[in-house]
Amino acid sequence: MTTHHKKTSTNHSRRSFLKTGALAAGSAFTAPMILPSEVLGNTSKVGANSRIGVAYIGTGNIMKGHLNAFTPHKQTQSIMVCDVKDEALKNAVKLLKNKHKIEVQTTKEHEEVLSSQDVDVVVIGTPDHWHASIAIAAMKAGKDVYLEKPATLTIDEGKFLVAAEKKYGRILQVGSQQRSDRHFRNAANIIRNGWIGNVEKVYCKLGNFPQPPANEVFEPVPSGIDYDRWLGPTPYYEYSAHRVLGDYSGGWRCYWDYGSRKFGDWGAHHFDITQWALNRDNTGPVEFIPQGYQGAEHHHYRYQDGITVFRDRNPEGADSMDDPKNGKKISHMIWFFGDEGKLGVSRGGKISVIPEKYKNHRFSPDEEIVYTSTNHRNNFIDCVLSRKEPVCPASVGHRTATICHLAAIAERLGKPVRWDPEKEEIIGSDEARKMQDRQRREGYELPVV
Repeated sequence: MTTHHKKTSTNHSRRSFLKTGALAAGSAFTAPMILPSEVLGNTSKVGANSRIGVAYIGTGNIMKGHLNAFTPHKQTQSIMVCDVKDEALKNAVKLLKNKHKIEVQTTKEHEEVLSSQDVDVVVIGTPDHWHASIAIAAMKAGKDVYLEKPATLTIDEGKFLVAAEKKYGRILQVGSQQRSDRHFRNAANIIRNGWIGNVEKVYCKLGNFPQPPANEVFEPVPSGIDYDRWLGPTPYYEYSAHRVLGDYSGGWRCYWDYGSRKFGDWGAHHFDITQWALNRDNTGPVEFIPQGYQGAEHHHYRYQDGITVFRDRNPEGADSMDDPKNGKKISHMIWFFGDEGKLGVSRGGKISVIPEKYKNHRFSPDEEIVYTSTNHRNNFIDCVLSRKEPVCPASVGHRTATICHLAAIAERLGKPVRWDPEKEEIIGSDEARKMQDRQRREGYELPVV
């Protein structure tokens, strides 16, 4: 392992603040606590040895963006990278050395990261089945956490994640970065202020993953991966290259063992914005109906007041709208249909509003405005320093992940699932209720909160 600069006394003061200050703040986050520049050692400029120490766990495809964003941040210092795959570690080290001119420690065991006194923050980009376990252990070890979405593999994991965030007074940001995008934020503001009237239907495009290979090719475990650790709490299967493949179009994302397939992929983004726009971050839907049940053409779920959210269904009327810029049909990742208008929003700065006059509406102080974050990662670092709540804390990420998991349970069972969002319990089906959690392999139990 390579070494890094020895920490200074200023750094110990900073670390003491991040630990004791966090506990003093508790879970209320009622007022910001600004870290003095002299504690950070940045009266003029933050020194290399007085920054927030950052470690990266799970250095596959998604982590490249985090490495390139957190490493040059003036308040951070990249310390360690961790992955069970030699190739992923090598790529992360190469990126940091060639592009950012720094060297870091490497390890295959996240426990080594969490035991390091030099690490203040961990960024978790593992497959979904490791998210909650590492995040809870990190908070227990006094670290703040940037956690990729979906926050959890199961509903019950989410309850423990929220409890850990509260108990240990840590900052946790779930990587639902659409909340830090101006157009998704404007969409939420327009809807919350009633400019399209009462929302009746929402349409979310998720797409599809292929099924796992019918004739999966099993082979001996290669030397460059700790396969048992990769499997972690999930059932043991013979090794195949496809099972451990990090691929946005498939790989491990195809398997129910490691996530909720497309519900946990794009659903974790678009259902999250739906929750936010409808002002339901502290609650959720009450019924989930899978595609095919009693002739249902599309998976959908309903809230108590009747608002229905459809997966991969073309919204009525939206496909007849033309973009005035190019005359092409308008397509969006999310459509909200109200009784007085429509709103579509997508990545890439795309938003459509009917009536058109509300598209660039400037909100006044007396209107409802959602949390404003213009950069998801910077919002996290700002909150690590101030101890304020970030735009997507554990409680919010848990509620969104719960929707993803319930939708997946309904799909796997092939029948509706009823949900009590206040008690956070599945209603009326012991079979479905058992799927709120999953059995974990011995040796990979969830950390005790």
